[in-house]
Amino acid sequence: MAVCVGDQFLLVSQRHGLASSGLSGLGFYTQRDHDDHYGGGFFVKKRKGRGPFVGKMYSEGPHKYRNKGGYGPYPRSRLEEDDGDVGESYESSHHRFMPYGRGGKRSHEKRDKKKFGGFHRDPPHQGRAKYNEGWKSWYKVTIPHGKKYDKFWLLDTLQDVCPVPFTPVQFHTDHSRAHFYVDNSAAGKALKQISRTITDRDNFKVTILTRPCPPPQSLAKELNDEEIEHFKNCMQKRYDGANQAMDMKAVRSDPDLVANKVDVILNRKCYMTTMLQIIEDNVPELLSLDISNNKLFKLDDLAEITLKAPNLKILKLSENMIKSDLELNKLKGLKLEELWLEGNPFCDSFRDQTSYISVVRQHFPKLLRLDGHELPPPITFDVETPTTLPPCKGSYLASDDIKALVLRFLQQFYACYDSEDRQGLLNVYHDEACCSLSIPFSVGLNPSRSTIGEYFKYSRNIRKLRDANLRFKLLKQKRLNVVGFLNELPRTQHDLGSFVVDILAHSNTLLCFVVNGIFKEVEGQFSHALRAFSRVFVAVPGSDGGLLLVNDEQFIRDANTEEIHKAFATTAPTPSSSPVHVLASQDMVLAFIQLSGMNSEWSHKCLEDNGWDYDQATQVFMKLNTEGKIPDVAFIK
Repeated sequence: MAVCVGDQFLLVSQRHGLASSGLSGLGFYTQRDHDDHYGGGFFVKKRKGRGPFVGKMYSEGPHKYRNKGGYGPYPRSRLEEDDGDVGESYESSHHRFMPYGRGGKRSHEKRDKKKFGGFHRDPPHQGRAKYNEGWKSWYKVTIPHGKKYDKFWLLDTLQDVCPVPFTPVQFHTDHSRAHFYVDNSAAGKALKQISRTITDRDNFKVTILTRPCPPPQSLAKELNDEEIEHFKNCMQKRYDGANQAMDMKAVRSDPDLVANKVDVILNRKCYMTTMLQIIEDNVPELLSLDISNNKLFKLDDLAEITLKAPNLKILKLSENMIKSDLELNKLKGLKLEELWLEGNPFCDSFRDQTSYISVVRQHFPKLLRLDGHELPPPITFDVETPTTLPPCKGSYLASDDIKALVLRFLQQFYACYDSEDRQGLLNVYHDEACCSLSIPFSVGLNPSRSTIGEYFKYSRNIRKLRDANLRFKLLKQKRLNVVGFLNELPRTQHDLGSFVVDILAHSNTLLCFVVNGIFKEVEGQFSHALRAFSRVFVAVPGSDGGLLLVNDEQFIRDANTEEIHKAFATTAPTPSSSPVHVLASQDMVLAFIQLSGMNSEWSHKCLEDNGWDYDQATQVFMKLNTEGKIPDVAFIK
């Protein structure tokens, strides 16, 4: 189709949207005048950021921008780059044009202007690649909600499951997350692959996030001797001896340090540690320190100042990047009188000045000035010097009758319990009895690393156990099930001398008491390992005048050092699975107490040393008593 415009003759091809003039042979052809991609017609309104006259065609952009609906980072007008003959333009028009794809010159220019303050700068990724070269192997690993897990359980589990061995570096927690670093790109990628393949105790999947990162600051290069000397000279210049004050405000821009090419960044551990060491070595009596405007976002590395400069009274932390008042808790050992915090992000989070002062004073109760303003005197109370707590008393057994009943029951119960066959306990439990066992929750995080991990599968710690079905399953009900469960537990030997018994409640129809003591296992992997236990019994009267247990709840843990030293100071009686024999032994002890006048412990020891031969024990007692060889403590009741 021919169209006359002025004195020019244009040919329009409706099929390809091409226009040519008599000047086309000279290379002046352009699609600027017509394009039937917009519905044909001669006069087409230009759309911002769209159309062939704004950016390159899809096929002409760099390879990495293809299939993304956009152009390369710096497309230019086709009038500037694509002026050529008709044949070249015709060939490029066969490629599909995407008018609504992202990209285009304007958006990229806007981005570049924002980042670099102007146009036609080098793309930012060109400068970044060189920076990445030094830390390609480092990965930061983040476990969302990882703070709730035991550190050893978490790391051991990850190392067991991850196919690539790794060594965790600088494990730490931040809010609810747990973080660590690995110096192995293969391990970082492998950890990402095992995300959500590990299930914790509460049946939640453990998520693992990884990303490349620079080496952790704790591994940063230490300052050399020359740099330390320049740093020391800088601090000496900034020290005011008259007021014992050190001004380290914006120290990175110090002219002397800049001239000597020493870049001191106080928010990095190695520089903060060096500064504190110089203070300790040269001015430990420091009273004032100004470290304002140093981009400090945490105060962990400054925490040692409580030891390096314990007399510090004035601390200036203004114009830093501290986001939480909890960071101040790391300096609570200081007895500050003046503190400057203005200009930190967390200062803007309080609804009024009173709240701000109240929170800061929680960390420094004796503070007199805050951000240059005098504070009202702190309200304090004179508290008397704390007195030593009275020593812990022994058992509470309510009355002599209850005491005799409970002690006889415990000797009978544990003699049978410590025997090779616990079937004799069938006569001790009520038909509708219930029984359960629990261990500390921390053991459950990594049972294989604990000496009481073998009890983990029986543990009914309802404080952490959320599964209702598992709670019900771990509660043993009915007499046969209870005794069967007790037979599954490792064989033990209890130290009756360590028992502390307290009566919690008693009436004519019910007796509730708790027993605390020590025992050791006599078989298995951890034989002779000492355990501490606390066991609550609820009993009702039995037909024979004894007790029948309706509830038995036991808590087991590792014994502490003091308990270990005191355990098994006296020899325990020989275990027996026969309740009748136990009763006979108890009656023999009571009879011997009446005969000899000795207390229960020494009467029991005398009978035991003589093989529970009553007549022989009597003869030995008479002989030793006549010779005055029995200590007075044996007769104290």
